[in-house]
Amino acid sequence: MTGFGVNVWTASHAGDALIEPHDETSSGAGAHEELYVVLAGRATFTIAGEELDAPSGTLVLIDVGTQRSAVAAEPETTVLVLGGRPGAVLPVSPFEHYYAAQPAYDAGDYDRAVAIASEGLRDHPDHPLIHYQLACYQALAGHLDEAREHLDIAFAGDERTRTWAAEDEDLAALRA
Repeated sequence: MTGFGVNVWTASHAGDALIEPHDETSSGAGAHEELYVVLAGRATFTIAGEELDAPSGTLVLIDVGTQRSAVAAEPETTVLVLGGRPGAVLPVSPFEHYYAAQPAYDAGDYDRAVAIASEGLRDHPDHPLIHYQLACYQALAGHLDEAREHLDIAFAGDERTRTWAAEDEDLAALRA
């Protein structure tokens, strides 16, 4: 990997999800190969439908198009994830921008969440999920015109966002 991002996931209880089911080709993904390092505990990875027992110290490298997920097999299991687009340097995955905005969102600082997530538009100007999240933050901040603009881009880029928006409480002000 010539450029990479890093995440750490911890599950408190056996059976808790560590790595959501995904591959790196879907909307929101960064087309990354990923290296998983089990730092503590034990994880059970499912890779292309096959289970892999991964005690502490295990390294698991998964290519871009392979479906993967992991659950904790023991309490307090921690997995380090290193991901990068093969042969390329960053930008980071689109989702990392709205994940970074989550603490501001949780604190009710929606204008700050907008500022943080908007940074993703530099590298991913038309990414539907960044625009969807921005629509949510803008609506909660009371900026309904801006929220509608972001939602229009999200709808055009990912049909799932229409279904989400129909019931998302963050967008209730737009439906009122």
